[in-house]
Amino acid sequence: MAEETPAMGNGINQRAQIKMSDAEVEEFLNERRPMTMCTLNHDGSIHAVAMWYGFVDGCIAVETKAKSQKARNILRNATMTCMFEDGDGYEELRGVELVGKAEIVEDPEKIFELGVSVFSRYYGEYNDEMKPFVEVMLNKRIVIKLNVDRTVTWDHRKLGLPPMG
Repeated sequence: MAEETPAMGNGINQRAQIKMSDAEVEEFLNERRPMTMCTLNHDGSIHAVAMWYGFVDGCIAVETKAKSQKARNILRNATMTCMFEDGDGYEELRGVELVGKAEIVEDPEKIFELGVSVFSRYYGEYNDEMKPFVEVMLNKRIVIKLNVDRTVTWDHRKLGLPPMG
């Protein structure tokens, strides 16, 4: 009888094998990418939006208008999930899901800290000449910071699968 080639997963729980270490999560989150931010609408449906993000107090955070749907949702229910992903083929998919409680930050210094973080990640190196651009970007904005309760990760590159297709 010929030996069978194992199929993707082959019914085996590979969760532990594809889990990222804390250092891998930190490196992944510090790469430049958008995230999907999910909050709960008034009717319980999920409000999912692509967002640029930065860091405040070591936490993932976004800037948004105070009257945005996501801000209104957080005021009603602080539950928030953020998903960060990368890869096109199954064998290269990797991602991080952060689940927790959102906190609205209105402290001008913290808002500016996030503004610099976002500017640096998506536009380029920040210096004092960029301050007016960051201030315009933050006009009438608040910060939503995620306090993480649970982290879920996956990195299919660890499976060593050949490229598909």
